[in-house]
Amino acid sequence: MTREEIIKLCATPDWRWGTFEGAELHTLLLGLTTTFREKLEWLEEAETLSLQFRANRGKSRNEPESAARS
Repeated sequence: MTREEIIKLCATPDWRWGTFEGAELHTLLLGLTTTFREKLEWLEEAETLSLQFRANRGKSRNEPESAARS
């Protein structure tokens, strides 16, 4: 299977993506079409998002305490 055929498979929605096996296949196909650099960029974005979630969670935990102190 050529790279173009794999990209076409990933770009064409299919009902099988809604099943466990189809979702797994779709994820594997996306992994085959992305470069190592793209994967690293995705991981960096995911890490940034995770850190933002952690910071927001910390802020929301501290807000009720500061409101109770006033």
